[in-house]
Amino acid sequence: MSLSGGAGTTIIIRLEIDTKKVTLGQIATAIGDAGGDIVAIDVTRANRQMTVRDMTVNVIDPLQSDLIAKAAGSLPGVRVVNISDQTFLLHLGGKIEMASKIPIRNRDDLSRVYTPGVARVCMAIHEDPSRAHTLTVKRNMAAVVTDGSAVLGLGNIGPLAAMPVMEGKAMLFKQFAGVDAVPICLDTQDTEEIIRTIKAIAPTFGAINLEDISSPRCFEIERRLTEELDIPVFHDDQHGTAVVMLAGLLNALKLVGKRLEECKIVFSGIGAAGIACTKILLAAGAVNIIGVDRFGVLTRGTDYGQESWNWYASNTNPNDETGGLTNVIAGADVFIGVSGPGVLKKHDVQRMAKDAIVFAMANPSPEIDPEEAEDYVRVMATGRSDYPNQINNVLCFPGMFRGVLDCRASRVTEKMKLAAARAIASIVGDEELNEQYIIPSVFNPHVVDRVKEAVIAAAYDSGVARRRRTEITQTDKTDKGDTYLVP
Repeated sequence: MSLSGGAGTTIIIRLEIDTKKVTLGQIATAIGDAGGDIVAIDVTRANRQMTVRDMTVNVIDPLQSDLIAKAAGSLPGVRVVNISDQTFLLHLGGKIEMASKIPIRNRDDLSRVYTPGVARVCMAIHEDPSRAHTLTVKRNMAAVVTDGSAVLGLGNIGPLAAMPVMEGKAMLFKQFAGVDAVPICLDTQDTEEIIRTIKAIAPTFGAINLEDISSPRCFEIERRLTEELDIPVFHDDQHGTAVVMLAGLLNALKLVGKRLEECKIVFSGIGAAGIACTKILLAAGAVNIIGVDRFGVLTRGTDYGQESWNWYASNTNPNDETGGLTNVIAGADVFIGVSGPGVLKKHDVQRMAKDAIVFAMANPSPEIDPEEAEDYVRVMATGRSDYPNQINNVLCFPGMFRGVLDCRASRVTEKMKLAAARAIASIVGDEELNEQYIIPSVFNPHVVDRVKEAVIAAAYDSGVARRRRTEITQTDKTDKGDTYLVP
């Protein structure tokens, strides 16, 4: 999940003020000196000596909040009661809720949605379990599951602190694709316990979205769940990133007139996202991929102590190049970074091939600042929303899940991921394609439908779709009234 700060925000600082010891002017001066711009002052409580005021303050960076609170609180007669900003206020009480689709107005309604009428529906499912897909929320419900061990940009912050991210993911599912999603934060980082727990709750859901689970445990968790469940399991940090990266790269290569099969591609960061990105590129036809991590270049014949890296070394670096990033970047057509800030230097970019493509996707700080690289690369992409060409998973997962739920897929195949990537790339027309626009906006209204249709078609081609094509018709609608057609 990509996280990045905004360009500015508004905070509200509540102050308890002893009016005999300090003036409002002194407080305003202190806040201004700390970088705040007061735009409103409201009295919430007052007596002859004390007043409580809410001061609304514009700040450039949310981190200034602490400086402003410290400056105001250091004045005699001032106590900082609390401080909040627009983001915190938006999260009060959580960002999602459950709502009933049908009002219960009388005893007759009650008898149909609950006892005794519901018993007939229960028995229908008992006799034919597949009817759960049509008679329960399973048809349109995904679980967003994390253990909080690898929240992008934040690290291992645990299940409670990860909850706001999972709530946000559930909002995106609903907003963009009409998919109902439930955030589930597990208080364990034990691989077997996670697998066991997800299997136990799986009957409620039509698909599982794994989120922010650290590598290499995430590989085993996804592999086992894919094998042991009959619903799709999709680790978005791996495959969502890979799909959108490939979509952007296909358009970037079209722009510079190069073929994927002929490109030298260098990866920095061989974790969950790096490995998934490499696998999808190999599936798409790439041949010369070189991976670099903390050991340097991964090379054949070396035992790295983990299965995922050993696989990587065995399936990449065909020319057995060695050394570090600076050694192998020479002559590279493409650099893809899923590592950390500052890894790629200006002198590295200068040594790349003509019309170089750089995807510096580390968040919130990329492997190289776009301003530093812009004179030496033809196409630049990052994971940030404040630069052109943002590689954002939101372009993939809503349409992916809409598709697998609609065709009742049993799993997600490589063919479905490739189809999703090509669908995203196709939204940018030849007449629109340029160095600043290789990937559509997450708000492009065509993305979800295009991805969904491609995923459904690929699911049937892969033999994993369990719903008859004729069942997906114009009359098959979600709560939002959207129609879903098989291509």
